[in-house]
Amino acid sequence: QVQLVESGGGLAQAGGSLRLSCACVASSRTFSDYALGWFRQAPGLEREFVGFINWNDNTDYALSVKGRFTISRDNARKAVYLQMNSLKPEDTAVYYCAAKRASYMSDYQRTANYDYWGQGTQVTVSS
Repeated sequence: QVQLVESGGGLAQAGGSLRLSCACVASSRTFSDYALGWFRQAPGLEREFVGFINWNDNTDYALSVKGRFTISRDNARKAVYLQMNSLKPEDTAVYYCAAKRASYMSDYQRTANYDYWGQGTQVTVSS
């Protein structure tokens, strides 16, 4: 069983920064075995892909956040991070981390392909 716990959300002004963390607890598996994604969901909208990092630190991002957001992972701490810079009001959403035990994921932008989800953390960006 894998539990993911996000933290670091809050209120930021447009142009500001926030850093989200996602800790993996209650897992007997090696953390580096997991592919990790970040998603977000704004009110009334579907959950959407934000970014992805695999076991060897290859990353990919949604076009809407590319160049502003950065994903990193610390396998020793069993954590994944989302550094968000140059925030915009349209970044306001609940942010979720997700995990799948896989050495390779081709369709990592799909929510259905992940096995484990955190509870989400609210990010609000004011203009």
